[in-house]
Amino acid sequence: MKGTKMKAVIVVTQPEYEKGRDEFDSVKNEGFFCVPAPSSEEELAAAIRDQNAQHVICGVEQYRGKLYEALPRGGVIARFGVGFDNIDLAKAKEHGLLCTNTPGVLDESVSEHAFALILAASRNIPILDSTTRSGLWLKKTGVELGGKVLAVIGAGSIGSRVSRIAAFGFGMTVIGCEIQEVNWEEKMRQYGFQKLVRDFNEAIENADFVSLHLPANSSTRHFICRERLDKMAKKSWLINTSRGAIVDESALFDAINDHRIAGAALDVFDVEPYVPSDPAKDLRTLPNVIMTPHIASNTREANIRMARRALKNIILAERGEFEQMDLLN
Repeated sequence: MKGTKMKAVIVVTQPEYEKGRDEFDSVKNEGFFCVPAPSSEEELAAAIRDQNAQHVICGVEQYRGKLYEALPRGGVIARFGVGFDNIDLAKAKEHGLLCTNTPGVLDESVSEHAFALILAASRNIPILDSTTRSGLWLKKTGVELGGKVLAVIGAGSIGSRVSRIAAFGFGMTVIGCEIQEVNWEEKMRQYGFQKLVRDFNEAIENADFVSLHLPANSSTRHFICRERLDKMAKKSWLINTSRGAIVDESALFDAINDHRIAGAALDVFDVEPYVPSDPAKDLRTLPNVIMTPHIASNTREANIRMARRALKNIILAERGEFEQMDLLN
């Protein structure tokens, strides 16, 4: 951009700014100035107005009103990540705003974390760590993953990478479940799926682990409900690194507490930070529930890629090259 042009101001929510600080600082040479701001919608909207910002890069907090009123028409709401259920696309369109995300850049990080949860569950790592630290020498028996069955629900980019780790790295039998049209033969050859099906019940039959890789929308809310949990084998662990809204957490509590499934390893929750949907059904009270605070994509490498991609979308918007953006609306 020409040196005489005033720099475009981009407000970045504080957690995301810290994750990609070097990248956000580096775009000063391209005519942009990134400013960190609080994540809460009211404070974020105030910062946009105070800084006279044209664009915003934001995290996973819910944005339902004031954010859209604060930005000028033609501005970009750039999600620092893939999921965008926290953004009201209709309201953004109403205010003439463009919305983008960062597809593909966090696939490796999320798939690795999903498999880390599978490993933690298979070898009882959280319980053994806790008991060893407390002085109890508890030799709880684990299981080997070779030959075990993994059901991957959602055979997109992340689910496929989980399959590749499981099949080629650990010798697991992987059954994929996907309703979209995909190249089945390529998926099986490249990612190690033994079989790909459309029916959930068929995919989870006899599965030792069920890993969720679905988007959050009206059709997938509480996709994992009591009825589907009842179809899972008693030995099954549920793994979720996608979105918390996909799982009915009260039904999951009952299924684990009643020993209808073996346990769950969760990185995402319906309310974050986690608050039980029913105080009497707190997942934190169950020993066979593993919980991490929505950090599957939070690696140094993925954060750099997300920062670069979010900035690229804004730069493309400034140039009017909309067809190259990761547009959501």
